[in-house]
Amino acid sequence: MSQKAIYPGTFDPITKGHIDLVERACKLFDKVVLAIAASEAKSPLFTLEERIDISKKIFKGNDQLEIIGFSGLLVDLAKDNDATILIRGLRVVADFEYEFQLANMNRAMMPELESVFLTPVTEYSFVSSSLVKEICKMGGDVSSFVDPISLEEMKKKFG
Repeated sequence: MSQKAIYPGTFDPITKGHIDLVERACKLFDKVVLAIAASEAKSPLFTLEERIDISKKIFKGNDQLEIIGFSGLLVDLAKDNDATILIRGLRVVADFEYEFQLANMNRAMMPELESVFLTPVTEYSFVSSSLVKEICKMGGDVSSFVDPISLEEMKKKFG
């Protein structure tokens, strides 16, 4: 039986921590769907289309990975994509409480959906898209935290 996992997030921008989790998820599951949330309420730096495009460039050649945009409930996305695994990243202990609550809510709505938590490698455990954007906006060097494609696109946005 083929196992399909969904890794949802805003990915604004996609960081090396996200890339690490995608690559590791691809080793664990037959197919991984990188599901990029529209997340208008978060006022993202990049449009949904831009985030999809950036991700496709970064992961070009990875046939195990499908990159899509979505809005709505994760359980509906999982059902629509015949996925039973939900990948979530945990960087710090503070992430756990929210992710635990989310996993239990998703399980209540779709019992066959299992949440799998992955932690990034140590050098990316403190990296967040929000911090990366803030540092880049102020002219700081974020090249060690994002792929060169993400970096180039952020620099275009911030001038």
